[in-house]
Amino acid sequence: MSQAAIRGYNKLCFSTLIAVFILILAGGVVRTTGSGMGCPDWPKCFGTWVPPTSISQLPPDYKATFSEYREKKNRKFAKYLNAIGLTKTANELLNNRSILEEADFNASKTWIEYVNRLLGVIVGFLILALAAKSISLRKAFPKLFYFSLATLVAVIIQGWFGSIVVSTNLTTWTITVHMFLALLIVVFLVYLYHRSDHHSQRSNASDPGYRWILFSCMVVLLVQIFWGTQVRQVIDRIASSSAVRDFWISQLGVEFLIHRSFSWVVLGLHLILVVKMIKTSTEKVLPLALIVLILGTLLSGAGMAYFSVPYLLQPVHLLLGTMIFGMQWLLLFRLNIGKSNVLK
Repeated sequence: MSQAAIRGYNKLCFSTLIAVFILILAGGVVRTTGSGMGCPDWPKCFGTWVPPTSISQLPPDYKATFSEYREKKNRKFAKYLNAIGLTKTANELLNNRSILEEADFNASKTWIEYVNRLLGVIVGFLILALAAKSISLRKAFPKLFYFSLATLVAVIIQGWFGSIVVSTNLTTWTITVHMFLALLIVVFLVYLYHRSDHHSQRSNASDPGYRWILFSCMVVLLVQIFWGTQVRQVIDRIASSSAVRDFWISQLGVEFLIHRSFSWVVLGLHLILVVKMIKTSTEKVLPLALIVLILGTLLSGAGMAYFSVPYLLQPVHLLLGTMIFGMQWLLLFRLNIGKSNVLK
């Protein structure tokens, strides 16, 4: 297998990873602008591939039509939930009639959501191209092939579950699952990028202390992400009550206090990790980039707390957190680079 084929695959993988981060940023914009239901159906938008720009382009009974469409989809999804033992969740979904309430048409929100979906389509095609390109590598590097297929399957599931997020009218737990599926896709792409990168270097895998610090950083970040989803759910409820944005933070409860306080644990552990890496590892760029992302996340979080959750900072905060997550996994993979790298 030629070096050119591996380099081409690696470049495509890197481009796809960047596209996924852009999509995550776009998803954050959708959330902060309240545009998640800008299109009440999926994959089309108001029944067409190019959404309307005016309410005059919609039938008078559009709310009833799309509410009925989503109710049918939710009934089908409830059957899946019952099949895997989530009967309580299924019943809550079917009995919550507020899920079927249609929002008034808003052209701006419709097109924000539509652009987000277009970016999702681009990511889907990039991952499809990645899987296709891995076919020629399957004999020499089978792991690249199988993980490329796994990434494609994950994206298909993510796309389908995105339709569930819409049909359930942005039910909070579905948004959280949707986000964690995106994180899984990031892990797959980081792994593929690492395994196809002939420039990768070992990050002091012989030091067990370094490994445990990294694991600790990964655990506390996941905990922090979880509490971030809880804060987001509370903010969603406050926003839906038509509360003035200036008073959102003051109405947050213990979830916000835990999320804010735990950020210092995240920072402290990562500082220990970065100092140890700089002292003991040949890897210098990643630790510096990691601490910059951590500080950026803290500053964006503080900005949201002190400036009434500005529209811009919420998606930036989400993006930085996701990038930290991806960088942690890249460091973990480099701990075991030896035989694991396809070119070693």
